[in-house]
Amino acid sequence: MNVCTGLACVLRVLGMLLGATACAGIAAAPVDPAVPCEVGAYAMADGGTLDIAPDDGGTLRWRRPDGTTGALKPLGRGLWTSTYGWTDRPDGHRVLLRDCGRDGIRFDRVRGTRIPLVQTDTRFQGSGVELAGRLTMPPGDARVPLVVLVHGAEHSSALHDYYLQREFASHGIGVFAYDKRGTGASGGRYTQDYLVLAVDALRAMHEAKRLAGARAGRVGYQGGSQGGWVVPLAARIEPVDFAIVSFGLAVSPIDEDREAVAFDLQRAGFDSDAQAKAMAISDAAIAIVESGFTEGYDRLDALKKQYANEPWFKSVRGNIAGYLLAATPEVARRDLRALVAGIQVRYDPMPVLQNLDVPQLWVLGGQDRDAPPFETRRRLAALQADGRPITTALFPNADHGIVEFETKPDGERVSTRRSAGYFDLMADFITGKALAATYGDAELAPPSH
Repeated sequence: MNVCTGLACVLRVLGMLLGATACAGIAAAPVDPAVPCEVGAYAMADGGTLDIAPDDGGTLRWRRPDGTTGALKPLGRGLWTSTYGWTDRPDGHRVLLRDCGRDGIRFDRVRGTRIPLVQTDTRFQGSGVELAGRLTMPPGDARVPLVVLVHGAEHSSALHDYYLQREFASHGIGVFAYDKRGTGASGGRYTQDYLVLAVDALRAMHEAKRLAGARAGRVGYQGGSQGGWVVPLAARIEPVDFAIVSFGLAVSPIDEDREAVAFDLQRAGFDSDAQAKAMAISDAAIAIVESGFTEGYDRLDALKKQYANEPWFKSVRGNIAGYLLAATPEVARRDLRALVAGIQVRYDPMPVLQNLDVPQLWVLGGQDRDAPPFETRRRLAALQADGRPITTALFPNADHGIVEFETKPDGERVSTRRSAGYFDLMADFITGKALAATYGDAELAPPSH
């Protein structure tokens, strides 16, 4: 597998992908994300806001900027009952939403009205494919900051699922969301090629500024998970005013898997000897991916047989390793290849980060099983010491997604809420405000001066 890791290689390939300039937007066409009509942002009588978003199974989910959330289940006649986080336990909240929210909303005893956000659907040219996007602006004609939401590795539609497009806009921030290539209403094939995705993100930024026109103020990116590799690339190709990486990494996908496996065993109470044995499983899984899912199954199978009866074996989860441990070679060849299409498992993000002068906010979860923050935090601290304009925020009790959780008797986690302060931290960074001293329980580390 040919992997481009150096900055010179990145910029050289960029010339082939990007061309002279990004294309002007293609004539706008409606994008139908098939969302329920109640979906929207609501201004509440208590001074806060409430977002109603699509949820699994065709139902709805409410969220507040403080991080609290619940799933809504219909009782009839516009009345909905709520369950706590993602637990399926009743939380006592009731929501009244009649006539698709045109008559407003009532959350318990607090009334609210739909915020008339201004949405413009568009189709624009990415790197060789046509992508579907949407600009969501606060009402009025004032100049506002503008953020482009960069997706992670999910295969779902951002236009359908990304509640931040309304939540940021309801707080005076313009937002551009778009479906990743090969997902939702966008064309092309799904890929995890970070450079291709970075060019798509850059084209999305151009389209966002074109649509926002004179209303566009500060501009930048927010990307979660895999977006942590894509956002810095896009910002290095063409500087922006800010970049936010949420639960992303400053290490390679290989190191992500190894660190995740080690964290699995550490949380389960196993020592360094068990962790070292588990590293062999991670290495074997990575070798299968690097072969294009054609070789290495015998080695992984031998390790599974060797360690299957050891007490630590069932605690191995990881990312790539976890998938391959659970899959037969036939399933891996048929299904997993598509999940990691284009992935650059040895991609080193450090050359880009070492040369990136764009102000960055990195938001990490201290209990993140998928993207453990430990080596990333150490590397970011070294970059801060070298003068890079990086702010880090570690939410100590948060898993991937900056969500908090309960642990079930079988050791699995169920999410309960987004960490308090996470949204406010991002909103303040986007708008350019001086950051507050505290955001929930986050451990903040500003840039070194």
